[in-house]
Amino acid sequence: MSSDSAGGRWLVVGLGNPGPRYAGNRHNVGAMVVDELAARSGAKLTAHKARAAAATVRIGMLAGGAPGPAAVVAVPSSYMNESGGPVKALMSFFSTEPDRLVVVHDELDIPAGDVRLKRGGGEGGHNGLRSISSALGTKDYLRVRVGIGRPPGRMDAADFVLRDFSGAERKELPFLVGDAADAVELVVTEGLAVAQQKFHSPA
Repeated sequence: MSSDSAGGRWLVVGLGNPGPRYAGNRHNVGAMVVDELAARSGAKLTAHKARAAAATVRIGMLAGGAPGPAAVVAVPSSYMNESGGPVKALMSFFSTEPDRLVVVHDELDIPAGDVRLKRGGGEGGHNGLRSISSALGTKDYLRVRVGIGRPPGRMDAADFVLRDFSGAERKELPFLVGDAADAVELVVTEGLAVAQQKFHSPA
């Protein structure tokens, strides 16, 4: 089982801001994906001492239909720009190494509705990623990047990410969240290269 191997248990963290005021924001799409992963396992996120809400789940399915690896899915209960502390505490609690950390987050530089995956690299101005990289002392963790597109006109990017999805976007949101959850499952069960091949290939 995954949790018995050298890298420890998989940890999937969805980024967002806490509370109902932010729940529907574009910036909270990572948290929405973790909610979907928990729902797929019939699990419910509950408060964890690491300043997060977390649940133990099985991620995806293995060949032959067996449940996928054991994992913890979590959403920090801190604000986005303080995500690093809870993530570091969760990794310590569950003995997770950076190569088994998957961070799900919104991405301005990817077209709305697209999902991309990578390991390491820059944070692209994303305060949640910057906080995590700083707290961990490494950027070498997996990212599932959920495209929200660029703000229209001259709207400031910070204002754009803290607004709710538009009516048209909300109609597509379940598909986007589902795709991102599928991407997490594929990364955990088949590896980054296989997941990239699927989600980066033209439809």
